[in-house]
Amino acid sequence: MPTPNSSSSSGKGFRRAVSELDSKQAEAIMSPRFIGRRQTAATASDTGESMETIVFEEKDGKAMLNLFFTLKGAKTLSLSRALKTFEAKIHHLETRPSRKPREGASDLEYFVRCEVHSSDLSTLISSIKRVSEDLRSTKEDKFHLFPRKISELDKCHHLVNKFDPDLDLDHPGFSDQVYRQHYLPEVCAGREVYTTLKSLYPSHACKEHLEAFHLLERFSGYSENNIPQLEDVSCFLKERTGFQLRPVAGLLSARDFLASLAFRVFQCTQYIRHASSPMHSPEPDCCHELLGHVPMLADRTFAQFSQDIVLASLGANDEEIEKLATLYWFTVEFGLCKQNGVIKAYGAGLLSSYGELIHSLSDEPEVRDFDPDAAAVQPYQDQTYQPVYFVSESFNEAKDKLRSYAARIKRPFLVKYDPYTHSIELLDNPQKIHLSLESVKDELHLLIDALNVIS
Repeated sequence: MPTPNSSSSSGKGFRRAVSELDSKQAEAIMSPRFIGRRQTAATASDTGESMETIVFEEKDGKAMLNLFFTLKGAKTLSLSRALKTFEAKIHHLETRPSRKPREGASDLEYFVRCEVHSSDLSTLISSIKRVSEDLRSTKEDKFHLFPRKISELDKCHHLVNKFDPDLDLDHPGFSDQVYRQHYLPEVCAGREVYTTLKSLYPSHACKEHLEAFHLLERFSGYSENNIPQLEDVSCFLKERTGFQLRPVAGLLSARDFLASLAFRVFQCTQYIRHASSPMHSPEPDCCHELLGHVPMLADRTFAQFSQDIVLASLGANDEEIEKLATLYWFTVEFGLCKQNGVIKAYGAGLLSSYGELIHSLSDEPEVRDFDPDAAAVQPYQDQTYQPVYFVSESFNEAKDKLRSYAARIKRPFLVKYDPYTHSIELLDNPQKIHLSLESVKDELHLLIDALNVIS
C-alpha cells in the first residue's frame, strides 16, 4: 500500500548519456542507441530558417538550448568533427535512429544540450548548419524515469520507514520483545482477524470479493487455521487476472509501488499485525494483503481498473504522483460501490479492518459520489477511520472516469502494457501507435470470427 504523500524517482538508470565531454571522449562512448530520458515537443526549425525559430533559455548572458540534427555525408564526417563546431559547454549528448532517414545521410540523429554565451549563439548555429542537416531545436520536457521491463522492478525498492516496531513509539508492538523478535506471520495471530472479518463479508463486501474469497478458500489454503503461502496465492492470481505477488520488506514509496502494479505485480508484505490490535493495523500487513487486496485483484474488471491508475503514473511528476496515490487510497484501499442499489465495500483497507468496515457503511462518515478530481486532493487519514468515502456506481464507471482523468495528465507520451513480453511500451511516435493499432485489429478480427462461428 503506498503512502500518498511519499514519492521518489525510480526506474532504469539512464545509459549512453554524456556530460561535459571533449569530442574524443564523446566519440569513444557514443553508440547508435538512444534510451529516452527526455521527450521533446514537436516544434522544430528547418535548416534554412532564421535565428528567431531557435528555441533557447537565456539567463545571466548565457543561452541554454537543445539541438537535434543529422550529419551531412555520413561516410566522411565523424562525430568528433561535428563537435568541433561547438564553441559551447556540452551538458548532454545522445544518439537515436533518425526520424527522416535519407540516402547519403547519417542514419543517426543527434541530440545536444549545450550552453553558450548569448553573443555567440548566431555563430554557433551557423557553424552547425555547415556540417548538419535537418537542424531544429525545441523546449525540453523532462519526465521521471520508470521501469520498462518487469526485471527492472528490482530497482523499485525505496522503502518508507513510516512504522517500525523497533522505532515507532505508537506501534502496537513497540514494547513487545517477543513480537519484535518474531515479526513474521503466525497462525494464532491471524485466526481472530479471519473469522471476524469473514462473518462480515456477506453483508458488507462486494460480490466480486465474495466470489474470489470462496475460491481462495477452496484452492489456495485460505482458512482460519492457516496463513497461505504467497506462492500458492500468486499462482491463483496469475491464472485469474495475470497479477502476481512479490514479497517486499516494508512500505514502498508511492512511485515504486505504483510502478510495480503497472506490470501486474503486487508488492506483498509478509509480517502480521500485533495481537493487541487485531482489527486494525497502522501498516499494510499480510492480513491486509491476503484478505483485502488479493480477492479483489482476482476480478478482471477490478484488476484492469487498478492497472489503469498506475499506468497513468509512469513518467508523471511528483505532484501528479501524489494525486494518483491519493486516488488509489480512496478507491483501491478505501473505495465503496453500489450493487443492486446497496453500498458495498471493495477497498482493501476496509475489507481487512473490522472496525472501519462497519464504520464505512454506517451513518457516521460522509459518502460522496466518486469524482477523480475531488478524490485526488481529498485529505486522508492513515491513523484512524476515514471521515469521507467515495462511492462508484460500478467498477466500469470508476474505470471510465479514471481514464478521463489520466488523459489530462501532462506527459509527452502515453504508455501501453504488453502482456506477452511483460514490458511497458512507450507510445511516442506515429509508427509505434500504428503497430499497436494493427495488433488491436487482429484481436477484433478474431472476435468477429468467433461471433460468426457461434451465430
